[in-house]
Amino acid sequence: MIVLGVALITLCAKLRVPSWPVPMTLHTLAVMALAVTVGPRLAAATFCTYLAIGAAGLPVFSGTPERGIGLAYMVGPTGGYLLGYLSASWIAGTLARDRGPVGRALAMLAGLAVVYAAGLSWLALYVPANQIVALGFAPFILGDLTNIAIVAVGGALLPARLRGKIVQ
Repeated sequence: MIVLGVALITLCAKLRVPSWPVPMTLHTLAVMALAVTVGPRLAAATFCTYLAIGAAGLPVFSGTPERGIGLAYMVGPTGGYLLGYLSASWIAGTLARDRGPVGRALAMLAGLAVVYAAGLSWLALYVPANQIVALGFAPFILGDLTNIAIVAVGGALLPARLRGKIVQ
């Protein structure tokens, strides 16, 4: 399951709209889908594995190898978002347990808040303070909310007997 999850996250990282300093990707879709379907432990383990593989130099991150690889990439402008996704996978997975569609959507929104808190804080090391929201939040929030809606609707359409077999 972890290998499939890492493959999903990598695929979603590679499907991107280039932008600076943070590229637009489908990371949110992958992270939240894993969190609400496989639970916090497996979702966090999957994202840790993704980060470890990326730190080792494999080109799993968005824009790699062009924008750098390994730890050099991880300490760049997107580093806070990567850490935020790790935290979000645990938080959203934990809050989504035994919840209905609305509860799972709220759990994903809580996870997304953590992603932005970590991402914007880290991004402040790279861009002027008056540009943080314009460069690290505004271009992404609508897409991220759409990704969460897709996961929420997809999860609601999944038969309950299948959801019960997937979630830990």
